[in-house]
Amino acid sequence: MIKNKIEQLNIALIAHDTKKALMECFVRSYDKAFMQHHLIASGTTGKLLTSSTGLEIECEASGDMGGVETITSRIDFGEINVVFFFRDPFTKKIHESRADTGLLRACDKFPIPLATNIVTAEALIFAIERGDFNHLIYNRPKLF
Repeated sequence: MIKNKIEQLNIALIAHDTKKALMECFVRSYDKAFMQHHLIASGTTGKLLTSSTGLEIECEASGDMGGVETITSRIDFGEINVVFFFRDPFTKKIHESRADTGLLRACDKFPIPLATNIVTAEALIFAIERGDFNHLIYNRPKLF
């Protein structure tokens, strides 16, 4: 069912270094959809996207400075509705595995829609454009 009114979601954008160009292409391709929502990104990703797209993006610290952990904490507090996290499963840095695992667990725990690759990201952005996730703004499941 297509909804007429699209509510503003809080969308997190994170990309490993080798996936930043892909994230940039993706956000540029769907900038009209993203501009309707509040965007939060890890530092380096956010700065890249802001300069290349002109979108207003709230930047947390870079991933290696705790940005992913901050976004994970914001998921725990109900401040994030959707996550686009373009991961590189082959190139890992020491700080990434612990932080990445925490983010993935938080998305599973609170059920937050999560895209970790371009195919899932496109399916998710189409759902966002249709308004399929509007209920997440007001009806976040209470687990405790």
